[in-house]
Amino acid sequence: MTRNKVKLEFITNDSARKATFNKRKKGLFKKVSELTTLCGVDACAIIYSPYAPSAEVWPSQAGAHSVLKRFKNLSQDDQGKKMLDQEKYLKQRIAKAEQLLEKLKKNNREKEINNIMYECLNGTRNLEGLNLEDTMDLCMLARKTSKEINERIVSLEKNAGDN
Repeated sequence: MTRNKVKLEFITNDSARKATFNKRKKGLFKKVSELTTLCGVDACAIIYSPYAPSAEVWPSQAGAHSVLKRFKNLSQDDQGKKMLDQEKYLKQRIAKAEQLLEKLKKNNREKEINNIMYECLNGTRNLEGLNLEDTMDLCMLARKTSKEINERIVSLEKNAGDN
């Protein structure tokens, strides 16, 4: 049985909102607990809500004070080093995605030129229809391939001479 995707919008029904809050709070505390256990890190969670007279703290107030004290004792530079707001996080993700896109474009271009070279060698493609960029890239690939072949020949001749 699959879950339905939840629309992220304010829940207008008070009882449904309170029930959702309690379920998600419990899940958040569970995730923080798992994070500390599995990764061996210190973490705390503090939640202020209209449903409780005071803040709810995980693991305990003393534990949260300990984590926050360690954080406050760091220099300002160290405190902000790995902190991300949503905007910074999204910018970081976009930059990584753009890097990946450039890498994939480069790989696709190399494969495209490789295919053109093999089609030309097989006689299924004519060099006449290539534009300047394709011709130059094909020339670079041919030089690179020729160099690799010559290096392999030298290596084989050297090994044959040793026998």
